[in-house]
Amino acid sequence: MRFDHKIKKLLSGQGLASARKHTLRSLRANGFPLEKKRVIETIDPVAFEQIRQRYAVDNPTEDWRKYLNLDRWIAINIRRIRDIELDLARRKRVLDLGCGAGYFLYIAQLLGHRGFGLDLDRIPMFAEITSLLGVRRVIQRIQAFRPLPDLGGKFDLITAFMICFNSHRRPNLWGVAEWNFFLDDIAKHLAPRGRLWLELNRESDGTLYTPELKEFFQKRGARIDEHKIMFNSGLRAPASTSPVAR
Repeated sequence: MRFDHKIKKLLSGQGLASARKHTLRSLRANGFPLEKKRVIETIDPVAFEQIRQRYAVDNPTEDWRKYLNLDRWIAINIRRIRDIELDLARRKRVLDLGCGAGYFLYIAQLLGHRGFGLDLDRIPMFAEITSLLGVRRVIQRIQAFRPLPDLGGKFDLITAFMICFNSHRRPNLWGVAEWNFFLDDIAKHLAPRGRLWLELNRESDGTLYTPELKEFFQKRGARIDEHKIMFNSGLRAPASTSPVAR
C-alpha cells in the first residue's frame, strides 16, 4: 500500500473508525479473549461430540448439519460480533431471531451480554446444541402480519442473520407491507435507541431486495450495506405521505 494512500485512509472516516475500534479493543484486553480457539475451548467437547455423532453426515453442503462445523461457524459468529461491535459494548440484552444453533448468542454471553433466541423447533439438533450452550430461546414462527409474542422485556439489540422468515425463495416473498408490519412490531420490543441488525439472503435471481423495498428501508432510517440492513438508533416511523409506507 502506497504511503499517500495510507495517509488518506488514516484521515478518512474509515481510518478514524478503525483506529477507534482498535483502541477500544485494547482497553478491553482484560475481558474474554475473542478468539476462535478460546471460544471452542469453553464448549464441553464430550457432549458436543455426542451431538455430532448423532447428526453428522458426509458433505452436508447447505443442510442444517453444516452447523456442526464448529471451526467455521464460531469464526463466522465472531466476525458478526465484531461487525456489530458487541465486543466493545457494555452489557446489553440481545434477541436473535432465527437463532439456529445459538453460536452468536453464546459468544455474546461469553462477553457478558444477556442473550435470548427465537426460532422454530423442527430441528432437534438445534435444541440440543442451544441447551448445551445454555442459550435460552422461545419457540415461535415469524409470519407476515403476525406480532411476536411477549418476550419479557425490551432489548438493546435485535439481530437476524441469513433471514428466511421473509418467505425467502418463495412466491410470497415479503414486500413493503409485510416489512412495515414487522418493523412496527419489532419497535415495541426495542429499548430506547435500541439497534436492529438484519442480514438478508439472496433470492434465486441474485437480488436482495427490490428498489422499492430498499427505498422503504432507507426512509425508515436504515443504513444499507449490500445484504446488511442496519437501524442504529431506534426505528423511524414511516412517512404517512410516502407511497411505499402505506
